[in-house]
Amino acid sequence: MAKRLQEHLNSTYIELASRLRPKDAARKIVAYVESYDDVFFWRSVLQDFETEQIKFEVMLPSRRNLSKGKKAALMNRLGPSLGDYMIACVDADYDYLMQGATEVSRTLLSSPYIFHTYAYAIENYQCYAPSLHTACVMSTLNDRTILSFEAFMEEYSRTIWPLFVWSIWTHRNGHANTYSITDLAQTITFHDINPWHPEKALEHLRDNVNKKVAWLQRKFPKAKDSYLKLRKSLQEDLGIQPADTYLYIQGHALMDGVVLPLLTPICNILRREREKEIAQLALHGKQKQNELSGYRHSQSPIDLMLRKGTAFKQSKPYQELCADIKALTDRISRREKEKVES
Repeated sequence: MAKRLQEHLNSTYIELASRLRPKDAARKIVAYVESYDDVFFWRSVLQDFETEQIKFEVMLPSRRNLSKGKKAALMNRLGPSLGDYMIACVDADYDYLMQGATEVSRTLLSSPYIFHTYAYAIENYQCYAPSLHTACVMSTLNDRTILSFEAFMEEYSRTIWPLFVWSIWTHRNGHANTYSITDLAQTITFHDINPWHPEKALEHLRDNVNKKVAWLQRKFPKAKDSYLKLRKSLQEDLGIQPADTYLYIQGHALMDGVVLPLLTPICNILRREREKEIAQLALHGKQKQNELSGYRHSQSPIDLMLRKGTAFKQSKPYQELCADIKALTDRISRREKEKVES
């Protein structure tokens, strides 16, 4: 019986269940997210806006089946529901950057009950440049700085910026098949990066970007004016600057093709350094083995440490997301106050 009830726990069920609660109970905001991996992120975001009057519950799009993804989250009935509220919390992907050029983009931008990351996806926040050194320290327990991650990510972003603008242009103008998000990812990712000479990887990237930009210019010879107009709009209207481009490219490509190829060899170097230090300082073989065993047991995978970062909460796109959530909670708080006063 319990299983059957759980299978039918959806928007309609939540509406009916809300009738059983006292009128002065806290308003619940049910947040539908895309996948299991998104639950923790959105809980960490939304909990900062909880009060005695407003509580959030993060759940997958459906309890009746295993449907997941942005489409499933947006298909729920969103908005007020007998005192409670239903919202969708999703990755922005390119839908935010499309600025209404597609149906999904229009829905994303127009609904006050759909919240998106502004950055391309959660992975982009996890790769926030100011948090990368801390992630390495958490992974290796070695605080030595080998290179400036912030400087590298800024140079990387400025290098790919012209091609990123072209990618947005092709998608806004119906040419996504000519140059897709996957095509962009293949151009701007790395197989490996030498942490001692990262400038070599960036120089190779610059050559690839310049070749692809030249190819697109030949492919669309009349696009110059609209390209320049779009570039200006991205910067002035959306506030996306060349130095922050990495926050708006495909999240998986950024994580797997840029950040991990950069951090993994650096973490390996830091671990070897720490192990060498232990070997040099140990008084005898037994102590050396015990210390090495303890150190290796205390290490953590770098990809896991990236997911635990919170420095992204200082980023511009995250602040925009928070402003949207606060606008909703402020509206709900005003309505609750008006109910009490009436």
